[in-house]
Amino acid sequence: MSRTDDTETHAPPQNGGSAAGGRTALVQVPIEIVIAVGRARPTVRELLQLTRDSVLPLDRRVDEPVELYVGDRIIARGTLEELEGDQAGQMAVRLTEVVDMSHGL
Repeated sequence: MSRTDDTETHAPPQNGGSAAGGRTALVQVPIEIVIAVGRARPTVRELLQLTRDSVLPLDRRVDEPVELYVGDRIIARGTLEELEGDQAGQMAVRLTEVVDMSHGL
């Protein structure tokens, strides 16, 4: 019994089968960007005394730039803003500096 009649031929994948297609698929992958607004360095005693409504001072001023990280690599700096309109009250970052990522992260 021959199986040639029901053998299917498959064309190579259109997206992701080549190097260019693989990059196209890769740029669709979501990543997490961490925004660092500052650091606090309390003593252990101060940390243990924190309660609701405690104020923990940071090492930056409100008007200083924030840093954007992917993993441990800084990719940009910017200023915090509040969105308006339908998204009023939501925070956002206006980028002021962006690292050249043409060679990858």
